[in-house]
Amino acid sequence: MTIERFLRGIAGFFVLASVGLGYYHSPYWFLFTAFVGANLLQSAFTNWCPMMTFLARLGVPSHSAACQQKG
Repeated sequence: MTIERFLRGIAGFFVLASVGLGYYHSPYWFLFTAFVGANLLQSAFTNWCPMMTFLARLGVPSHSAACQQKG
């Protein structure tokens, strides 16, 4: 699994979890949903995401590195 796929999965989990917590527990959890959305938006423009940096330090391969290993 690559960083890009991990990132999509983590972002999706955070959004769904915070929406569920906002609905059932406290509406303040929707602020976390907004934070995840804002982070995804800024990463689209800057090509930098803190979670990708964290995953890279854990040793998760990027898509380009995974393609080089296969080919």
